[in-house]
This record gives sequence, C-alpha cells and structure tokens, in this order.
Amino acid sequence: MNALILEQYKELTYKDVPRPTPGPDDVLIAVQACGICGSDVHGYDGSTGRRQPPIIMGHEAAGTIVETGSNVNDWSKGDRVTFDSTLYCGHCHFCRKGQINLCDDRRVLGVSCDDYRQHGAFADFVVVPQHILYALPDGLSFAHAAMVEPVSIAFHAVRRTPMALNDSVIVFGAGMIGLLTIQALRLAGCGTLIAVDLDDDKLALAKTFGADHGINAKDDTLIEQVLAHTHGRGADHAFEVVGIAPTVAQAFQCVRKGGTITLVGNLAPTIDFPLQAAVTREITLYGSCASNGEYPACLDMMQRGAINVAPLISAVAPLSQGADYFDRLYNAESGLMKVILTPDNNTSETS
Repeated sequence: MNALILEQYKELTYKDVPRPTPGPDDVLIAVQACGICGSDVHGYDGSTGRRQPPIIMGHEAAGTIVETGSNVNDWSKGDRVTFDSTLYCGHCHFCRKGQINLCDDRRVLGVSCDDYRQHGAFADFVVVPQHILYALPDGLSFAHAAMVEPVSIAFHAVRRTPMALNDSVIVFGAGMIGLLTIQALRLAGCGTLIAVDLDDDKLALAKTFGADHGINAKDDTLIEQVLAHTHGRGADHAFEVVGIAPTVAQAFQCVRKGGTITLVGNLAPTIDFPLQAAVTREITLYGSCASNGEYPACLDMMQRGAINVAPLISAVAPLSQGADYFDRLYNAESGLMKVILTPDNNTSETS
C-alpha cells in the first residue's frame, strides 16, 4: 500500500509499505479521508517529541471496512466508519470509570514517542481495534467525517466546564479547535462570546461561527474591551486553545473572580503560572484532554448541520501531495486551515 512516512523531521516520503494485517479483534479500513492535524504539523519538526521518525502520522480519518478479525461480529466489510484517535484498553481503572481518554495504556494513532509507536492513517489502509469504531450517518461525507475528532475535542472541553445558561465566555485562539469550540459554546447556550487571536481573518471567521466580538491579541486595549463586554467583571469562563504562556496569562487577566479557565491547548510542555492570581481570585482550572465518548453526538450534529465544518476545510488533496501541504501548513500559509488527504486512486471521494 502507499503511505506518507515521516522519514526524518521535516522530511515526508510517499512510498509503498507493507499493508497491515488485522488481529482477531481488529478491522482493516481503506482510508477515504484523513485530516492534517495541528499536532501533526508541530510533530513534523520534532518540537513535540511525539512524532519520532519513522512514523505514519494521521489520526483524523474515516473510511470503509475491507477486512475483519475473527472475533469481530458487529462490523462488516463495506461499513462506512470513523474511529477514535485514542486507543484505550477498556479494562484499567480509568476506562472502567468511563474516562477512556485517561486510560493507563492510552495510545494515539499516528504517534511515536518514547513509550510506543502507533502508525496512523496517512496511508491507503489502517488497522484499528473494533471497540473504537463509530458508524457514519447516512449522507455524511468521508471528508466531513474526518473532522469529527477535532469537533469532539471542542465539545469535550465545553462539557468539562460547568457553565450556566447565558454565561459570558472568551476563547483564546481562533484556529481549528478554537473555531469549533466557539460553535460548541454557542450550541451550549453561552451568552456573550468573545474570540481572541492574532489573525484578523480568523477573528472574522469566528464571528460567522457565533462569536459576538473578535479582539486581536496584540491590541493594547484587550483587557479593557473584555471588561466593557462583561459588565466590568471579566468573562465567566475562558478557554485557552493555544497552549503557550502569553495566552494563559491573558486568560487569567480576562476572567472574572471566581471564574474558570479551561486549558485545551498543549503546545508548550511548561509555562509560568500566575499562582497568586489563581489563589486570591479563586480561579478554577480545568484540563481537557482529547475526547471521551462525544463521537456519536458530534457525528449526529454534523450530519444535521448543527455543526458546520465545511468552511474550515481549505483543500482536499491526494495523499501523494501530502508533503507539500505539510510544508505549506508548517510555514503558516495565509488562508490555509484544514487539509484533508485522500487516496490517490480516489481523490474525488467525499461521500
């Protein structure tokens, strides 16, 4: 089969590799669409340490089952499916408590780190265990279905946050997850919704997705504007969807006393932490990791059009062009957001 291999950092090769074989509890999926995630782009240069070469990256995917293992009874050849990016065991303490995203033996597709190597879906075929599969609703395209993983991350972050109806919210970062979080927050019934980013075009898009206000992070009047939009108190809740010290600091400055900050971004491994602000203003922090069972609801909302992912997809391109698109994303090409890669023999497949 053909696959896109990260041979060395910043070096991707499209080449023939052995086709994987499913085990008794696995299925073999013909990949029809796989999105390039921001974490893949950050892993492309080795900065995260979680894409150690050689590795087939890719975890936002959908496709068709072509082979099932001997113990697989609930899935059949030809089923249209997507799958969780997290491979969880289902047996550890956290899985038994329903916290599958915190599994002790958690692996992520397309990740290669010090602890494990798990090839992903930038390939013609991928093998996944049957228990992480989800059926695609009729009418939902493969390209759109490949977006369910980032959609589920946004909804998980919102579910982690104890919001009351009409609470004010500020979202730091209007990239892919930030824009999806804005949509999820609007559906959850939040009140005043503020987006903050360095890119004015992304802020404009945030408004089309439901943000009431967009503020450039470089604006010296950022805090004053937030206070003006939140009755002089600050936002009830802040979502930090970047993962670096400056935006975390801004979140602390813009949230009200007794408010919450939900940390979704995961770029910098450590940051300076405003301890006294957290203590004296009684700020509650929530970490939000991946998703935890939100896929079925997200797929349904996407199929019904309650969540709109189409404007976020900048290009649908053949897998053989993946290296070029990685380079363009890595260099932050203006206007390029989500790129979906498809098999070279099926580049027009979106349904």
